[in-house]
Formats: sequence, structure tokens, C-alpha cells
Amino acid sequence: SWELKSIPLKYKKDGKLAFKETMAITMIDPVDVCQKEFEESHLLMKLKKIVVVARTVGRNVDDPSYIHSIVEFDLHGKLYDAVKADYDLVRNTLLDPDKGFDALTGKMGYYIQPRTKGAGHGSTSRAFYARPRFLEKFIKL
Repeated sequence: SWELKSIPLKYKKDGKLAFKETMAITMIDPVDVCQKEFEESHLLMKLKKIVVVARTVGRNVDDPSYIHSIVEFDLHGKLYDAVKADYDLVRNTLLDPDKGFDALTGKMGYYIQPRTKGAGHGSTSRAFYARPRFLEKFIKL
């Protein structure tokens, strides 16, 4: 089975396309992450079945939106290793009794970042997000 995700693209002032935001992949369940190595993780399972529709958006909700591309993620080689390292960083932080869940921050991870889900404002739930540099590996702007 596949899971459909959508990521908005915007035109910058110089006319070049850019990702409007990061893309949520899956919620972080600290118990699950602590128990599972990357190879058995919910994160990897999700990445293997996501189909992403990249679409251009206008300046406001009334502007039309057009499909730019449809891609699936193909993790292998150095990219697989880098995403695994991002997961392991989160996992090791959760397993460290001096750090834990509250130490997870959006500054962590090169391709995949852990950060609060939603706008923040006291939110304590966190999710794995794909950074633009990860999305650029699959979506050619």
C-alpha cells in the first residue's frame, strides 16, 4: 500500500521554485523509537511507501495550484546511511537519561529533523520532518 503526501512549492522573487515548507513524515513515538533500530523503524516503513505530489501554489488560497511532479522516495547508499544517522541521533537522544524527549530539537538531523508537530505554542508532540535538502534529492526544482 502507498501513502499519499503533498508538498507545496512556491515561486521566489527571482522566479525560482522552492519548497514552501518541510514535509511531515510521521509522529515520533518515543517508546517505539527506543525499541527499534532504523531497519525496523516506523520512519523507514513510512519512507518506503510514501508517494509525494509536489504542487506549485500561488500567493493566496484563491490562486490555482498545479502538479509539478509525483515521486516516491528511493533510499539507498549514502542517502540511506545519512537518514539512518539522523534516526540514530534521535534514538540515542531518547535513550540518554540526561537528555530524553524534551531534548529533541528541529536543529537536529541533516535530512530528517525531529520537531514539534504544528505551530509550537506549547505543543509537546513531535514528528519526523523531511528537510528541503532531502526533498531535493527526489523532486527536481
